[in-house]
Amino acid sequence: MAHKELNLRERRAIEDMLNAKIAVREIAAEIGRHVSTVYREIKRNHYFDKELPELNGYYGVVAQKAATERRARRRKLVRLVGLRKAVIKQLKEGWSPEQIAGRLQYEGQTTRVSHETIYAYVYGPDGQSAELARYLPNRLKKRRPHHARRPRGLVFPPDRSIHERPDYVDSRETFGEWEGDLMIFERAQGKMNVASLVERKTRFAVLFRNNDRSTTHLMNRLMGVMEPLPQPARKSITFDRGIEFRNWRKLKPGIGTEAWFCDPQAPWQKGSVENLNKRARRYLPRDAPVAALSNRDMKSICDRLNGTPRKCLGWKTPTEAFREELMKLR
Repeated sequence: MAHKELNLRERRAIEDMLNAKIAVREIAAEIGRHVSTVYREIKRNHYFDKELPELNGYYGVVAQKAATERRARRRKLVRLVGLRKAVIKQLKEGWSPEQIAGRLQYEGQTTRVSHETIYAYVYGPDGQSAELARYLPNRLKKRRPHHARRPRGLVFPPDRSIHERPDYVDSRETFGEWEGDLMIFERAQGKMNVASLVERKTRFAVLFRNNDRSTTHLMNRLMGVMEPLPQPARKSITFDRGIEFRNWRKLKPGIGTEAWFCDPQAPWQKGSVENLNKRARRYLPRDAPVAALSNRDMKSICDRLNGTPRKCLGWKTPTEAFREELMKLR
């Protein structure tokens, strides 16, 4: 049986019986509704007045008006063609409903929509017929290290531990503090991998392809990617203790960048890049043909990640936040 909303007649009956002190279970039986439906209706549409608390209560007409307004909000994406097209476009770009709603608010748009309304539309009849749910971001489990990595000797000395890292880095107060990692792929892809970097304050992401996991090759590529930035924009990078990063000492004399290292088997200590990896896996799954990816392909993925508004940035995009910080350095 299809879901049927309570109507004004039923809501007036609920009001009358509540005033007569009739139990909710009896009210439900009288109007032919499930008792939980009546409980939910009374709780959802209970009227409150802070200045005149004696007016608090359930009123059928008020409840009907509130329910009608909720239905109108839910159908905003059905009624407003331009808004609907804009929302669907951003869904197809990989934005979450919360990011879409937050961006509308950040841009000061007069016509806005809540993320709940977007979800309701996606899972409603129109959204289901257009298969919009497939564009929602995946809720993947937290990425785990591909191998059990252990420090070797004093490759990663105690004075480079994350616990020795300045507190202002942890609090994201300063610009130019990065996190780095490697994204590993299926064995069929050979030694190909993708290095991921993220600036902690702005969440700006950089991805670049590696032909192997050689530490010399990786560090040379990393320095080549970071060198065009002004030195204050590349103060430090925090890595895990993967042996790929054992040539970290090249960073300081090479590009003036400090290196810090997480505890063994503690990837959550560099949570920003772990989060980036999770987002990037939507475009770079483990069976992706990495060898076929061009520099243009990698830039396109970065542009998409950096062009998505982030709640932690007040709904700015990482690109916007990163550019603002660079402007301050001039």
